[in-house]
Amino acid sequence: MGDKVREQAYGTWPSPIGAALAAAHDGAPQYPGFVGDEVWWTEPRPAEGGRRALVRRRADGTEESVLPPPWNVRSRVMEYGGRPWTGTVRGGRAVVVFVNFTDQRLYRHEPDSGAEPQPLTPLSAVGGGLRWVEPEVRPGRDGRDEVWCVLEEFTGDGPGDLRRLHVAVPLDGSAAEDRAALRELSRTGHRFVTGARISPDGTRAAWLAWDHPRMPWDGTELLVAGITADGVLGTPRTLAGGEDESVAQVEWTADGRLLWSSDRGGWWNLYRDGEPVCPREEEFGGPLWAPGNRWFAPLDCGLVAVLHGRGAQVLGVLDPESCELVDAAGPWTDFASTLAVHGDRVAAVGGAPRRSFEVVELDTRLGSARVIGSAHRDGVDPAYLPEPRERVFTAADGREVHAHVYPPRHPEVTGPEGERPPYVIRAHGGPTSRVPMVLDLEIAYFTSRGIGVVEVEYGGSTGYGREYRNRLREQWGVVDVEDCAAVALALAEEGTADRNRLAVRGGSAGGWTAAASLAFTDVYACGTVIYPVLDLTAFASGETHDFESRYLESLVGPLAEVPERYRERSPGEHPERIAAPFLLLQGLEDPVCPPAATERFLERVRAGGGVPHAYLAFEGEGHGFRRAETMVRALEAELSLYAQVFGFEAPGVPVLELRTQGAACGS
Repeated sequence: MGDKVREQAYGTWPSPIGAALAAAHDGAPQYPGFVGDEVWWTEPRPAEGGRRALVRRRADGTEESVLPPPWNVRSRVMEYGGRPWTGTVRGGRAVVVFVNFTDQRLYRHEPDSGAEPQPLTPLSAVGGGLRWVEPEVRPGRDGRDEVWCVLEEFTGDGPGDLRRLHVAVPLDGSAAEDRAALRELSRTGHRFVTGARISPDGTRAAWLAWDHPRMPWDGTELLVAGITADGVLGTPRTLAGGEDESVAQVEWTADGRLLWSSDRGGWWNLYRDGEPVCPREEEFGGPLWAPGNRWFAPLDCGLVAVLHGRGAQVLGVLDPESCELVDAAGPWTDFASTLAVHGDRVAAVGGAPRRSFEVVELDTRLGSARVIGSAHRDGVDPAYLPEPRERVFTAADGREVHAHVYPPRHPEVTGPEGERPPYVIRAHGGPTSRVPMVLDLEIAYFTSRGIGVVEVEYGGSTGYGREYRNRLREQWGVVDVEDCAAVALALAEEGTADRNRLAVRGGSAGGWTAAASLAFTDVYACGTVIYPVLDLTAFASGETHDFESRYLESLVGPLAEVPERYRERSPGEHPERIAAPFLLLQGLEDPVCPPAATERFLERVRAGGGVPHAYLAFEGEGHGFRRAETMVRALEAELSLYAQVFGFEAPGVPVLELRTQGAACGS
């Protein structure tokens, strides 16, 4: 490393962070759990076709993949999946039950036996088949173990032809070819259900349920039922929740009391048997995008492991009697919504601006935390990594907008004197979600080259209470677009960013915000739009999956009542308003934002002519890119777009062909 910092044009700084390195570090471990005394979890493998591997940490500290390729431990329930595995010990041997992504069947596997996984559930030729989530092994009738889980069963070929219910699957494989051998535990009284939590004495069950048009962060019901002599769930009663109260999670304490997280007071706080537990103006819960998300976990000693905070979620241990809350010491500043407990031990997934997500174990007895899996390793000199800042900006009407600002950073290079760097404004997906301020080499790919990045937690984001979250009600395409623009213009006005070199970028709901920003503002010089929502009317009329099929009723309004609003806000209805060059990236197997909508939009753009653009479509990719080769191509294409529009060279990166009529298409 040289002693003298030299000047070089923004965007052209030499960086050791290539697209392949960024792709290799993409993704995070998920769903840690205990199998006996061992901690197991899933983790991404971009170089292995984007599969998720099941990994175990043995007693001697070594890690090993439980299943070889192409086994892929991932559920498709509600398309976003959820907890796809569970494990136990039988006869001194580990037994794991998991969902295989390709066929969505449940499998039983004893990794120490040398045998191949054995299917537990049948295939179905109807619609999307049989899908499973939140499996738990339990003693069954007649001494035979069962797997209790949520079944998503398609009854027809349409995305909404399905039902969801609790089912018991024989662990001995007797239902592998026989649908009739699956034991239905509950009636299909609600459109959506989470996995049943069984009381310590085995007599009662609790779960969450909700129905269209609500999303789970709008309102859910906490249901409790007895377990009958026949081993099924009795008639449930509603204990909490409703149309305007979101219960995010429910668990039983060791002494048989119910503990849940509800936002009835404006923040997701904990309640025990209906009484608030240490209420605070911070979140002890979050948006339930996937069954099996956990923000808290009761310990046998009466303490509760919790994730809590405003914006970022930190790991702590709460004493519900004294309200004492002690956070885990360590370098982790944000944790994913996944916890597991065993005795005095807590397994979690934490990260920080200089650390990627890794599996962390907290010993609550000793008060010590350590990394036990998927450990962060510096793939590059940390001097090339950005130093993000949390900031609060002000939108036009005075409302606060939270954001994470990542200025360009390089140990040996700075920009020319008097010149301001280009900035990419990133809108997160969801939109009812948030983005963690955790090391992301895709961001470092740009900042190490002299391009700033800012992630905007626009109104509607989670982590800041229900009022902040509700700002997006019937305002999607307005508040999100305004908040992103306010942040971009504020950065330019204060001299942080070059006003003429601002880009907007997002995927999924963030892709919607990016496209809408290009169509309805003049803030940005270009944009990157990734598997987006483009046509609200089509999205609300059956062109997406069941889970989000009524989402727009809260984000935009009922289609039957405000059809013109759907047309006015849709970028797909107004392609002529897009004057800035853009790159559009799409997975060809995306069930959430199907390629048909993207291609209709492109046809209208081409018919109008004039605006340079490129379209890259990827075989084998769905909603969220998982394969290393896809991520490399997409990242390099994005950099090439900025180079061409912002006027700098990007050596070593394939030139993205921008066209005004036909758009480049290919993986």
